[in-house]
Amino acid sequence: MKISESIKRWSIVLLSIVVVLMPFSSSEQFNDAVASGSTEIEGLEEDATLKEKLDLILADDVLANSMTGVHVRNATTGEEVYEQFSDIRLRPASNMKLFTAVAALETLGTDYTFTTEVLTDGAISGSTLEGDVYVKGKGDPTLLKEDLDQFAEELLNQGIEEINGDILGDDTWYDDVRLSEDMSWDNEPSYVASQISALTMSPNDDYDTGSVIVEVTPGSEVGEPAEVKTVPETDHVTIVNNTETGDNNAENSISVDREHGTNDIIVEGSIPLNANKIRSWRSVWDPTVYTLDIFKKSLEEKGITLKEDIATKRATAPKDAEQLTSKESMPLEDIMIPFMKLSNNGHAEMLTKEMGVVAYDEGSWSKGLEVIYDVAESLDVDKDTIMLRDGSGMSDKGLIPAEQFTSLLYAAQDREWYPEFLNSLPVAGASDRMVGGTLRNRLTGESTKENVTAKTGSTTSVSTLSGYVTTKDGEKLIFYILNNNFKTGSMTEIQDKIVTVLVEHEDEDGEGEEVSVADIKSLVETLESEGEFSDDLSARALKTHLSAIAVYEGQDNIDKVLKHMDGFYTLLDHQEEEGVISDKAYQALIILADEYVDEISNE
Repeated sequence: MKISESIKRWSIVLLSIVVVLMPFSSSEQFNDAVASGSTEIEGLEEDATLKEKLDLILADDVLANSMTGVHVRNATTGEEVYEQFSDIRLRPASNMKLFTAVAALETLGTDYTFTTEVLTDGAISGSTLEGDVYVKGKGDPTLLKEDLDQFAEELLNQGIEEINGDILGDDTWYDDVRLSEDMSWDNEPSYVASQISALTMSPNDDYDTGSVIVEVTPGSEVGEPAEVKTVPETDHVTIVNNTETGDNNAENSISVDREHGTNDIIVEGSIPLNANKIRSWRSVWDPTVYTLDIFKKSLEEKGITLKEDIATKRATAPKDAEQLTSKESMPLEDIMIPFMKLSNNGHAEMLTKEMGVVAYDEGSWSKGLEVIYDVAESLDVDKDTIMLRDGSGMSDKGLIPAEQFTSLLYAAQDREWYPEFLNSLPVAGASDRMVGGTLRNRLTGESTKENVTAKTGSTTSVSTLSGYVTTKDGEKLIFYILNNNFKTGSMTEIQDKIVTVLVEHEDEDGEGEEVSVADIKSLVETLESEGEFSDDLSARALKTHLSAIAVYEGQDNIDKVLKHMDGFYTLLDHQEEEGVISDKAYQALIILADEYVDEISNE
């Protein structure tokens, strides 16, 4: 009778694993050792353990003078499979979004939607609306120009052909702090660091909130300026065009940037005459007024007359303002797709503030982060070991140990929203952008393609990867790889090879050690100590039943063992139906009991 190595570890003390520097540690030897998804590693015996394989990868020269935290656990039992520096706090980059995502699903729910309202403090006289129009944002991270077009269409359908008032934006659903406290000034013009407002919009269905797309195409002749336009077209930004069109052999040196603290977008450089269109995303200064400018254009495009001196500015809508129209966003479970697949920073920060609104009636980072801390703790994260600074991971001061990430991902499996969470994670090698996301061009080997579901993360000197894989033996693992403080190069090759080893590793004979009733009883005791039973009597009943089976096992009375194992299954099923045992514990015991019964039946 055999038991896999991962299940055996339930019955032994988990040991700290220290990285062993091995003689085959140069980059060249490493690449020869683990090439093209192969786990045949030069310098190791064919039956090398998983620890020996991973230790060798993590001894590569490319990691010198940097820090790498790794933690792997069994997704069914939760036991630790491998670790390196897993208790050290390191910067998570966009893997912080895992904490934000699970907190949002737990706090808001999969069906949660965000509302945008169009209100007025005036009255309709004939075909003229006498009064101001307010657009009140309540945190929709998916608002597009087409939605603003629809608002204008609906006003027209109500007989409004002229507005004798201003277009005002109410963004008081959240506070007026636009950037998280650790956002650096040089990141601010980038679309990944856009300002956060309860009233904002995106240029396309990637939903990069508070941003505009700058398109640059060659002029009609050499020497002419390039043609520059924004999507959507807006007067909120000013294009400074310092470009020229070069000949077909000219270098493409186009750069697009927004001056900090302004809406002046500087486009410079040369573009070849035969070049394709260049597209660049940039954040805008003040997304609230940006949204109002686009809405103003939508009204004009629908033929609604506006007064000549119309103002577009921020203002709070009166409590008695009349609603003209409104829109609800897609549900949160659908928002999770662009949020996590494309690693959308704006969504992360808006969800953080939204959780603050729901839990504390305050749309701020501080209150939102309180919610994330509390949800993390409910998912078996030791919140005293983590430091959260924002919802997206852009902060260079957020710190989380690798083992806390795998705790989060393990506990999340028991939640009702787990299928939606899992569905939101990028899938390795899946070419569809809204399936593969940031992993669509990674881990494309036969064993890993569409077998790795994980979140990526990257910022200066930080690269991370964490998620779920299924091994050759059908065992599901949770992993977290956190590279920090590297100076140059990419860590993705190291990460991908670690994941490939996890997927392909198996014992030489495909089996492990013998299973006994004592192993099952030990697993019950471990699960009991980890709080997987709701009362002491349930675990005691299982252990008592197993003690009786152990007597027959010692007598080699297979018929009696099998008969009483049927009773064990019945007792387990009853406890699962009554809800006194967790789903994970139930599944872990069923897997081990099945293996035991299968093997003694074949003796």
